[in-house]
Amino acid sequence: MTDWSQLSHAYGSAEDIPAQLDRLASDPTPELWSDLWSSLCHQGSVYSASFAALPWLADVAGGDDPGQTVNALTLAGAIMAGAEPSHEPGDVRTEHAAAIAALLSLANDGLRTASDSTEYIYLLEAVLSFEGVEGWGEDLAWGLVNEEYQVSCPGCETDLFIVIGERGYFACSADYALADDDEDVESRPLRPANPAELDGIGRRLHDVALADGQHEVAGALTYVFGDGTCPDCEADFSVAAQIGEHW
Repeated sequence: MTDWSQLSHAYGSAEDIPAQLDRLASDPTPELWSDLWSSLCHQGSVYSASFAALPWLADVAGGDDPGQTVNALTLAGAIMAGAEPSHEPGDVRTEHAAAIAALLSLANDGLRTASDSTEYIYLLEAVLSFEGVEGWGEDLAWGLVNEEYQVSCPGCETDLFIVIGERGYFACSADYALADDDEDVESRPLRPANPAELDGIGRRLHDVALADGQHEVAGALTYVFGDGTCPDCEADFSVAAQIGEHW
């Protein structure tokens, strides 16, 4: 029997978790999924007992309902983002190796059938979480889906907004989203990486997105792994390096 005793927190008692799983099995509504997210991954905090839900999530992800598959994979990915990337005896990745392998396979399959770029990005992040890729398994989707990352300038330590999407591709220190329409927010254009010169995780993510026909995502990734300039001190910086500064 699963021990849920470590899940006692602001949401409610630990005994609520098995009941939530039972209700979701018969009535997988968005509200019940939201409740389960709050219990297993409350405000981004992952509890040690949350990993016990991975086999159940793998079973749901392997079902016939595409929507529930995505729900299960993204929640499992968020849980795994809180796991240490080691494979020592007794750790999460060893204890739940079979479930994680199944989730990884299903997430890779899901990339090729994603309904839109947002779903694709969350599934791509889940893949990285299941693989234990540091940082990007937790921070990739937030910036790409919301079209903005917040970083610090390596020169003057000013907080910067890195905007990537429909509003443009630039760095600014003022909150452009709160500016009046006629207010001129000082910014500096981002410089995308040349795809042919990408390496490491940047090259991998870009190539995977292209192979899956996600050209918009691939294009955004060239800015994530490109360069920017601080509008306050004119220091140049690697966008990806600043995103990963807190890892």
